[in-house]
Amino acid sequence: MNISVNGEKYELRKRATVDDLLVQLGLSSEKVMACAVDGMIVKKDEWTIFELSEGQKVELLNFVGGG
Repeated sequence: MNISVNGEKYELRKRATVDDLLVQLGLSSEKVMACAVDGMIVKKDEWTIFELSEGQKVELLNFVGGG
């Protein structure tokens, strides 16, 4: 299955959830603060059950402290 993550193309195994995507990308769900799929926010408590589909656009947001 092919999807776009933050503008870059990725290939995932079939039936991947948002949480599966994070694992494949080597990201911790504690560091990723928000996820949107095709412009709609996916609540963090749904990441383990929200299944991604072919061609979807995923945006992952990290918050960086600074000052």
